[in-house]
Amino acid sequence: MNIPTEHQVIRHNGQPVAVVVPYAEYVRTFGGQAAPEPTVPHDVVGRVVGDGIPPCRAWREHLGLTQAEVASRMGITQSAYAQMETPDARLRPATRRRIAAALGVAVEQLDL
Repeated sequence: MNIPTEHQVIRHNGQPVAVVVPYAEYVRTFGGQAAPEPTVPHDVVGRVVGDGIPPCRAWREHLGLTQAEVASRMGITQSAYAQMETPDARLRPATRRRIAAALGVAVEQLDL
């Protein structure tokens, strides 16, 4: 039996990652205002979810920056920054804040 639904669940590897809601519900929820900031571009989300790369790398590539440029902004070496972009890197909150600042994004935008 097919039952119409108002919400669409988007899954990746069987896990829910996002929900699409009707526009009218969105307006009711947020009072007709723009989406709450900060937002993440579709390209960045696609790279993280679809390609499995870390958010800091997806953002860096989206912004057209090299690892050396981000590392320079952070005051570290390119090789040190490269280690932060590995999929298994466990970044401390302070490090995440430094990366976000170097990329010019809010730290919440790295939470994908």
